[in-house]
Amino acid sequence: MRPRTWVLVLAAVFAVLQLANVTGRATPDTKNYLSYALSLRGESTRAAAAVAIDYSCASRGATARREQSVNPLTFHGKDPAGRVAKKCRDAEWRGVNARLRAGQTGGFIAPFSSERFMRIFEVRPGYPVFLVPFVTLLGPVWGMWSASVVLTVLGGVLVFLILRTQNVSVPLALTGQALYYVLPCGTTSMRPMTEGLMTALTLAAVWGCALVLKGRRTRAGLALVGGSLVLLFTVKHSQALFLGLCLAGAGALVAAGRWRRGRAPGRALLVVAGFGATAALGTLVLASALRYPTQTDSLQDLLTDHYAIPDRTRLWPEFLHLEGNFWLEWTRQQLWQPVLAAALGAGAWGASRRPAFGVFLAGAAFTGILTQAAHPDISVWGGRLIVLVWLLPVVGVPLLLESVVRGRAGAAAPVPTPVPEQGLGEQGLGERARSAR
Repeated sequence: MRPRTWVLVLAAVFAVLQLANVTGRATPDTKNYLSYALSLRGESTRAAAAVAIDYSCASRGATARREQSVNPLTFHGKDPAGRVAKKCRDAEWRGVNARLRAGQTGGFIAPFSSERFMRIFEVRPGYPVFLVPFVTLLGPVWGMWSASVVLTVLGGVLVFLILRTQNVSVPLALTGQALYYVLPCGTTSMRPMTEGLMTALTLAAVWGCALVLKGRRTRAGLALVGGSLVLLFTVKHSQALFLGLCLAGAGALVAAGRWRRGRAPGRALLVVAGFGATAALGTLVLASALRYPTQTDSLQDLLTDHYAIPDRTRLWPEFLHLEGNFWLEWTRQQLWQPVLAAALGAGAWGASRRPAFGVFLAGAAFTGILTQAAHPDISVWGGRLIVLVWLLPVVGVPLLLESVVRGRAGAAAPVPTPVPEQGLGEQGLGERARSAR
C-alpha cells in the first residue's frame, strides 16, 4: 500500500478505538467551550447553558456509572448515572440562574462562574469556532467526540509529515504517528478542550520549520509558521507567546551556529526567527490592547481557587514559593515513575541527530515546561498543562531509531570488490590499472 494509505489506516484504527469512550471525557471547562460554540451559532444564553449543562452532567454520570461498575463494594448497586447527572444539573442551574438574576449577562459564555473567571475563556474563541460545524451537524455528544478525533488524527498526521520531511523512512514515520496517538499528547487531545487544537497548530509550526530548514517549499513552510502563530493567539494566546519566544530563540541559536562555521544562516531561517519574535511581541501588545487577562489575573485565579476567596496580597512571593514546591514534588514523582524522563532522554538523543531541526523541536516541546511553570498546579488532570513536552519523544524517538537503522545498514553493507572483466584475468586487470594510471 502507498504511505498515505497506511497513514489513513492508522488514523482510522485510532478513531474506531475511540468509540469506546464517546462520553465521559468532559472536564469542568468543557461546558464553557460548548456554550461559547452554541452562542456563536446563535443560541440564546439559556439555550446554550441548557445544552452545555446536559452534556457536562451526562458525562459526569457516565463516569460515575463506570466507577461503580468496578467498585468491589458497590458494583451490584443501582446505576448512579441518573442521580449524579440530576444533582449536577441542579447545582449548575442554581449558579447560572443566580448570576443571570444578578445581571451577569455579557459575553458569549453562559455565566457558570464569576465574570473574572469566565473572561479567561472569552478570549479563546478559536476552539469554539472550530466546534461550531461539528456541534451543528452532529449534536453535542457526537459533535464534541468527532471534533476531538479530527484534531487528534490531524496531530498524528502532522507528526508523520514532519518525519518524512526529515527523510525518515515510512515505517518509522508511521511509528511517530502511532506514538502521538498512544502517548499523553494523544490522550489529552481527545479531551474536549483547547489542547488538541493547540497541539496541532504547534506541530504545524514545527513542520513549517522543517520545510524551511530543508530548503524546499520554503514559502509553504513560512506560511505554516506564521499562520500557526496567528491562529494560536485565538486558541490560547499564552501558547502563541511561548511558541514565538521559543522559535525566535531556536532560530537565533541555529543562525549563530552557522555563522560560527562560516556559513550564511539563510534568509528563510531569519524570517522564521523574526516571525517568532513578532508573535511574542505582538501577543503582548495585542493582549494589552484588547484588555485580556494578565499574568497577575492568572496567578490570582491559581492562588484563590478561581477567585473563590479574596485576592492574595503577597501574590508573587506566594507564587514563587508554590513554584519551588511544585517542581520539587514534580521531580520526585518523575523519579518514582521515570517514564517521561526516559522518553525525553530518548527524544533528545534522537533530536540531536538532526541538530538544526532538533533545536526547533526542543523549543516547541519546551513550551510545555513554560505553560506548566506559569500555572504550577499538581492537581490538574493528566499533566495536560505540560503535555507539549511529549512532542520531543514523539518526533525524536523515530529520529533516533532511523539513525540506528541506517548505522546498522551501513555497517552490514558488503565492501565492493572488483569483478574481472570478461576475457581478462587478475594479471590483465592489474596491467590495465597500471596503464590507466
